[in-house]
Amino acid sequence: LERVPRAPVPALGPQSAVSVPRDFEGCSTLRKYLGQLHFLQSRIPMGAGQDAAVPVTWTEIFSGKTVTHEDIKYEQACVLYNLGALHSMLGAMDKRVSEECAAGAFTYLRDHFPHSYSVDMSHQILSLNINLMLGQAQECLLEKSMLDNRKSFLVARISAQVVDYYKEACRALENSETASLLGKIQKDWKKLVQMKIYYFAAVAHLHMGKQAEEQQKFGERVIYFQSALDKLNEAIKLAKGQPETVQEALRFTMDVIGGKYNSAKKDNDFIYHEAVPALDTLQSVKGAPLVKALPVNPTDPAVTGPDIFAKLVPMAAHEASSLYSEEKAKLLRDVMAKIEAKNEVLDQFMDSMQLDPETVDNLDMYNHIPPVLMEKCAALSVRPDTVRNLVQSMQVLSGVFTDVEASLKEIRDLLEEDEAQEQKLQELLGRVPPAPGSPPGLAEVSKECSKYLELHEKASFTNTELHRAMNLHLGNLRLLGGPLEQVRAALPTPSLSEDDKQVLQNLKRILAKVQEMRDQRLSLEQQLREMIQKDDITTSLVTTDRSEMKKLFEEQLRKYDQLKVYLEQNLAAQENVLKALTDANVKYAAVRKSLAEVEHKWNTTVQTLVASYEAYEDLMKKSQEGKDFYTDLEGKAAKLLERARAACQASQAHRQQLLERELKKQPPPRPTAPKPPLQKKGLELEPGGPEAADLGSLGLPDLPEELRSLPPELLPGPLAQLPPPTLAAL
Repeated sequence: LERVPRAPVPALGPQSAVSVPRDFEGCSTLRKYLGQLHFLQSRIPMGAGQDAAVPVTWTEIFSGKTVTHEDIKYEQACVLYNLGALHSMLGAMDKRVSEECAAGAFTYLRDHFPHSYSVDMSHQILSLNINLMLGQAQECLLEKSMLDNRKSFLVARISAQVVDYYKEACRALENSETASLLGKIQKDWKKLVQMKIYYFAAVAHLHMGKQAEEQQKFGERVIYFQSALDKLNEAIKLAKGQPETVQEALRFTMDVIGGKYNSAKKDNDFIYHEAVPALDTLQSVKGAPLVKALPVNPTDPAVTGPDIFAKLVPMAAHEASSLYSEEKAKLLRDVMAKIEAKNEVLDQFMDSMQLDPETVDNLDMYNHIPPVLMEKCAALSVRPDTVRNLVQSMQVLSGVFTDVEASLKEIRDLLEEDEAQEQKLQELLGRVPPAPGSPPGLAEVSKECSKYLELHEKASFTNTELHRAMNLHLGNLRLLGGPLEQVRAALPTPSLSEDDKQVLQNLKRILAKVQEMRDQRLSLEQQLREMIQKDDITTSLVTTDRSEMKKLFEEQLRKYDQLKVYLEQNLAAQENVLKALTDANVKYAAVRKSLAEVEHKWNTTVQTLVASYEAYEDLMKKSQEGKDFYTDLEGKAAKLLERARAACQASQAHRQQLLERELKKQPPPRPTAPKPPLQKKGLELEPGGPEAADLGSLGLPDLPEELRSLPPELLPGPLAQLPPPTLAAL
């Protein structure tokens, strides 16, 4: 090597590739360095195990460990990874108006380099990066489409494609290998990606609802807006801990979608009356992938500049090797196109079925009391007087309530009686009597009584609601405080026949076949990629005549035929597996409905029992507040009752005084001819007879016409106390 003349490479080398500026000039430097590494590799044996291999050391992005390989391809892979990372950084800083993204570098790295160099270059991590980049680029296009007021259906499809990209990224994150590589950040990334999946699914259904509105399909509009609202609520749950900008965006979206849904539902309920279809009966929104990865061609002269190693080796072998690499890439693209098409059909089918092998039957959960319920039972076991204390508290409250009600009723009766006497006096006198010296206490008593009655009426409603709540929760509290066997017996359990169990087992078996098909397909794909990456025929190309290159390529590509056959068989089997799964799902429908109903009852029962436990402290607090309120009101009512009695007595005395004054104002009695006295001694005057009516003979003044029907208790003192006249008295 020392004898080989060195070409000048100003400002280009490993050091400049490590410390590149974070701008487009840095991208250009990385591309040039990557291209020169390819040129060098084609001329000098610097690959793994070759004579001129030198150690290459880089630091892993996730673990922070240094990794060394004696392979120039490792240097190329690390530079390519940094190129993709730098593209993503620049994309984050740029305006969100371009559909190009950083996925190209990661895609080229995944398809053309081994995945065993370091953990951050594994197939799953690279697939994660690719889909994250594609998803964010599609987000930019979605935002631009919304700003441009594109058609609702197109915006919905663009948003649905964002969801598809993030679902692929989420699948990569859920891989056990990826989880172990990422460590703690895997959960945060997964939560963020899931939040985006729900959010953009909500955006897609929002615009599908808008399209339904434009087409005057008002029932479909309601279900799309409702689905958008449900998905947005899920996104909000997953957004806890996210920056305030994210929270603000979610709140804004909630205002938009919530308003749309409420308006659509109200219009449909009161105006259009269209049937609201189930969401799964409507055609699913198919994504529209409109973003593209930046292409990577390491040997593009426009990017790499002049080949500084052009004089070291013949270019023919390098050109032939590049052609063969393109043939391998074409083979891989063809196979991957078929795999991805089948995977898309499979994913859509499984999403529509909503069948999870892990939870297709949840029979085991019914054998145990859920932990949240066990916790409440344990808490009540150390507080055995819970129910008794609650009942006693409510009984005390009822007693005080009754006492207050009785006092207020007595006050009201006294006031009504006084008012009736006053009215009767007015009727007898034919006018309203003058009020000088009338007792002022009655008006105040009446005013306070009205106030207390109003307070009592309002509190009575609260008291009734409190008793209703207590009766609602009392039985549940008794159940929670009792033996665990009774709690378990109170929880619903499914009842499946042998046929139902057989249907369930058959469905689980077919779902296992689906997973087996997936795993086999992934394994075959990985084998194909590894074979293509290890397939290097450079040595053969050097000794092969140019005219024989095509034949050599065909012979070398035959080594992939067996793997292609296995993949074709796997893909062909999918149709039969899905047909069997469809039939099994039809039979499972009734069982599924039954299990869903039982699960709903189970969850409702558990939530009701937990709610009763949590309501206990609130009931006790409100009961004590009620006792305090009525105790205070009882004291006030008792004092008011005494005042009412005194005021009524004073009012009665005042009316008697008025009567006496009225009688004194009357003219003296007219003289009448004396009548001969009755001769029969001891004979009482008949009431209403002429003798009894002649009060003048008794020395009593004649009563005015308006006072003749006055009851005795309202007569002035001397008249009211006279006994009925008798013959003996005469």
